[in-house]
Amino acid sequence: MRWLGPLGVLAALLLMGLAAWQVYLSPRAIAEPSAPGPAPARAQRGILLDVREGESVTDIAERLQARGIIASSLQLRTLVALLGYEGLIQAGTYEFSAGSSALEVAQRLRHGRFATVVVRVIEGWSLAEIARAVEQAGAANALDFELAAVAGPYRSEFQFLEDLPPDSSLEGYLFPATYIFPRSVTPEEMVRAMLTKMDQVFTQEMRQEAMSRGLTMHDVLTLASIVEREVASPPERPIVAQVFLRRLRIGMPLEADPTVQYALAQNPLNVERYGFWKAPLTAQDLQVDSPYNTYRRRGLPPGPIASPGLDSIMAVIRPADTNYLYFVAKGDGTHAFAETLAEHLRNVAIYQP
Repeated sequence: MRWLGPLGVLAALLLMGLAAWQVYLSPRAIAEPSAPGPAPARAQRGILLDVREGESVTDIAERLQARGIIASSLQLRTLVALLGYEGLIQAGTYEFSAGSSALEVAQRLRHGRFATVVVRVIEGWSLAEIARAVEQAGAANALDFELAAVAGPYRSEFQFLEDLPPDSSLEGYLFPATYIFPRSVTPEEMVRAMLTKMDQVFTQEMRQEAMSRGLTMHDVLTLASIVEREVASPPERPIVAQVFLRRLRIGMPLEADPTVQYALAQNPLNVERYGFWKAPLTAQDLQVDSPYNTYRRRGLPPGPIASPGLDSIMAVIRPADTNYLYFVAKGDGTHAFAETLAEHLRNVAIYQP
């Protein structure tokens, strides 16, 4: 049986020779896309492929060829062997172009360059708007995301959620930012990432400073969400925050239009007709029966109405030092402020005749 040794070596050498010959015969197919013509297939994104844990290179290569991602499964297998990538392929969801090069595919599989989705959350968006953005990005169904955005599953991970009821919405707690997720992300993982960002941005020092003013994190986020929706000019945020804080101290209704808009948006028919933030509001709108209507109810609403950005959060924690109690929109994105009702009425006559 001693002759099997030399034969085995010879067979291995032959296989390596064939592999090298395959690369030599079609180097362009390995290094470049296989689709010819003026409009290369690499511009046509969107072919998703799930690579399973422990799946063989042969099976992966054959599925890639069957989907039209590569021209030849043999080319990919050859390249993976020559590069020493066997056993190093990472499981996950990938996005490829039709006619991708074998080299590009091999490197993606080796380094785990998974398919991603980008979810951009804008300051002042409500949870419903965030859910819509998640769905539009192709990350998850909007309803599934909203169902995942309740406090219960995350209270043990995030201390700032401990005082919320388990079924409480996470409205206002999902920090606005741009998030990049793998295609395989779940609604719960997205919510967790947004809560983690909030935990990082709203620091312990900020929470302690808020507590020194008699405000909980929930209070700050609630008022900051109103400021975020109310104010378009960043320099005015600390001023408007001070106005609302002063009204709270003296027991005066906040009378904030965004809270009425949010209350109206709880009815899907209103959203369908007017959008998430109805404008302008009518006198009848201001009478809507809702705990969020700060024209009819004193104090803060039950919770945030949107996701505030850092500037609005800081405006509540460090408000301006003024005696203003009133403000009116000037029509240019800014406001006229007043300390007395008489002065306020004069401003109204000027800017909203």
